Amino acid sequence: MRAVVTVVGKDMVGILSKVSGICAENRMNVIEVSQTILQDMFCMIMLVETADEGANFAAFADAIKAEGEKLGLVIHAMHEDVFNSMHRI
Repeated sequence: MRAVVTVVGKDMVGILSKVSGICAENRMNVIEVSQTILQDMFCMIMLVETADEGANFAAFADAIKAEGEKLGLVIHAMHEDVFNSMHRI
């Protein structure tokens, strides 16, 4: 299973570390990362995957969203199938 994770918010030390830590706790492997700073705003897109057939995507999405709220960031995880369906012409 693969997912797209987006992160947007005020730049601060440790964002990538916190987000990748939640991925690791949920057995999600980071495949690709693209990040940039726009003035003082941090913007990141990650592609993550797990080979664990029993992986609970909803629990992962909830955990990563909750961490974002604690940090004052907007973090969203979307299953790759949903992402692809939304962006198909």
